[in-house]
Formats: sequence, C-alpha cells, structure tokens
Amino acid sequence: MKIAQISPLCEAVPPMLYGGTERVVASLSNALVDQGHEVTLFAAGGSRTRANLVPVRKQALRLDPAPLKSDLAAHLLLMSEVRRRADDFDVLHFHMDLLHFPFFEDMPERTLTTIHGRLDLTDLPEVYGRWSEFPLVSISQQQRKPIPSANWIGTVYNGVDEDLLRLPTRPTGGYLAFLGRLAPEKRPDRAIDIAVRAGLPIKIAAKVDPVDRAYFETCIRPLLQHPLVEYLGEVSDDQKPAFLGNARALLFPIDWPEPFGLVMIEAMACGTPVIAWRCGSVPEVLEPGVSGLIVDNEEEAVAAVKRAVQFDRRRVRAAFERRFSARAMASAYVEIYHRLLATSLPAVA
Repeated sequence: MKIAQISPLCEAVPPMLYGGTERVVASLSNALVDQGHEVTLFAAGGSRTRANLVPVRKQALRLDPAPLKSDLAAHLLLMSEVRRRADDFDVLHFHMDLLHFPFFEDMPERTLTTIHGRLDLTDLPEVYGRWSEFPLVSISQQQRKPIPSANWIGTVYNGVDEDLLRLPTRPTGGYLAFLGRLAPEKRPDRAIDIAVRAGLPIKIAAKVDPVDRAYFETCIRPLLQHPLVEYLGEVSDDQKPAFLGNARALLFPIDWPEPFGLVMIEAMACGTPVIAWRCGSVPEVLEPGVSGLIVDNEEEAVAAVKRAVQFDRRRVRAAFERRFSARAMASAYVEIYHRLLATSLPAVA
C-alpha cells in the first residue's frame, strides 16, 4: 500500500525534544515501513525516518531561530505539496486536525484524519459539521465527547517505538518523575506537592511554552527552590529512558480532559508505573494495579506513591507492548486503510 503521512511542521519527526503528535507520526511511519508498506512522510527538515522523507520546510518551526516566521504560510506550502502529489498514494493520512479540509474536498474518501488535539473549543463543531465527509480517527473514546456526531470511523490508541524505550537493568526508584509542559492544566504544582508530602525527590523534565511563561514565573519557579525538587528542562529521546526508567513512578496529575497523554505510555515502556488523576483519557490508558494507579485527590496520590514500589516492572512493560507499541498502532491503522480503500473503489460493471 502506498501511504502518505502528513505531519505538522512545528517539530521534526521525531521531535528533538518535547513533542507528542510528531513522535507518534515517527513511530507510525517506521512501523508501517517495517510491515512492508511504501510510506512517504511530509514533514519538517531534520526529520529522521525509514519512510521516504519530503522535507517541506528546512527546519521545524519551534526550534527555528528566525525571529519572524509564519506558521500559516509554512503549512499552506505543505498542503500545496501534498495536493500536487496526491495521486501518488492510496491513502493520505493527515495529522493536522482540520487545515487540509478545504484543499481535499474532492477526494475525502482517500484521506484519513487523526485528531490529536482537544475538541472542546468554540467553532470546532461547525467545522466538523461543514466537512463531515472526511473520515476521522480519535486517539481515545473520551476525546470524542465534545463532538460525538463527527464522522468517526475508529479509535486508535497512540503508540511509540518499543525499541527506543526499554526496561532499565537496575532501576533505582529513588525519585518521582514529571514529564511534559509546565502549564496550568498539567498541574506541575500538584506533582511537586505530592512529592513533598511523600518525602521523595521529584525530577521535572519539562518545557515552558511562551503562553505559559507568566504561569511558570509566578507559580512554578518559586516551588523549584525546594530541596526535593530538581528541574532538568527538556530532555532528549536519548535521556528519556534513564529519566523515566529510574523513577519510582511518573506523576500525571492533569487538570483537563487530555485526549491521550503520551508520557503515560512512555513511562510504561520503561516499566515505570503511572500515578494519574481520573481525568480525560486516563481511565482508558491505565490499567489500575497493572500499569499504574488512578487517583482523585492528593491524599490518594501520596498513598499511591508508597504502593508504586510493589509494581512488577516487567508486567508494566508487558501492558505497554500489548496495547501501545508502534506495531499495534500500525496494525490498527492498516485495518482502517483497507476499509477506506474498499469503500472508495469504483463499482465493477
């Protein structure tokens, strides 16, 4: 099968540092190649893939030092290039949420769109109603709730390359981990409070987006002075296995309906249990007692930290391999691709 994977240009594929959607696209593209498909990846320059790479922009937008740049112009060029080459592929798999809809109105049946972001935003119901012929895939059932009437044709849980994140030989388990963005909805303040109340060090590997800078300076920076808190900044893929694998648990104390939460399965891949709030897709991703614990308040979270040492890390890793490996994700998407092709073939006379 000839498959085009179309990634946002905000980060390289996979990202050099923080990044969710592009990391999923990287794992999916490589896994599809490994399964024998002919895959072309449209992405930012600097991407590393086993697929055929079409670098639409020289550098990923976020790490481009140019003081003035246009996200919209870059993505319009991306749409133009994919449109120009559309006939080369059986399936056009978009990871752009909705930007491509007006460009491919004459061929929606040859497209698949994975929605990676939140859907509880103004105007989105009207957009997905206006372009209702485009088949959509959700990354969790919970993600669909704001727009249940959209043209959903499947749910495929995110996966990551099982060879990139492994069980450590001798995990130390001496600290708690927080990985992600230092943003209000991610609740790093809550993670720090849990660690302090549990009497354990916490290592924070996270980025600060410009929109969250004021929150970081006002609410988080003062908390970083506590002797139990160590702020590492962003970590690379090479650093992530040790960071996650040596933690007693990953804290995921979110305060918003996150559609998936990639860091949870990255921790699971390293055999590290996850302690997460009952919010968003958490109940779909975690298997309580197997890959982590789901809590409703800080008291429960502190108690869960004490229980984390009892988890069998090999069992945590096995749960990841069974549900969230790149192979599992790719196989699920191939089934959907075949369904799309079967419905879009012209009738035989």
